[in-house]
Amino acid sequence: MTKHEKLLLRAMNNPKDISFKDFQTLLRQSGWILDHQKGSHQIWYSAKMPRLPIQEGKNGKVKSYQVKQFLTLCKENHNEKS
Repeated sequence: MTKHEKLLLRAMNNPKDISFKDFQTLLRQSGWILDHQKGSHQIWYSAKMPRLPIQEGKNGKVKSYQVKQFLTLCKENHNEKS
C-alpha cells in the first residue's frame, strides 16, 4: 500500500483526525493545486472539479467537513470516469 493510499484510507476512516499538513499532502498527491490563500482559507483546484476552500481548525487539524467534501468530489469524479 502506498503512502498516498494510506493517507486516503486514514481520511476516509476518520476525517476528524487528519492534520492540516497531512491534508495538504493528500490534496497534492491527488493532483490538486493550491491556487491562492485569502485570509485563513486556502483555495485549491483540480481539473474538472470545483474549487475547494480549506482552513486549519483546532489543534492543527483540518475541519472534518472539508475532508468529507474532498472525498465526495473524488468519489463523484471517479464515478464519472467509470
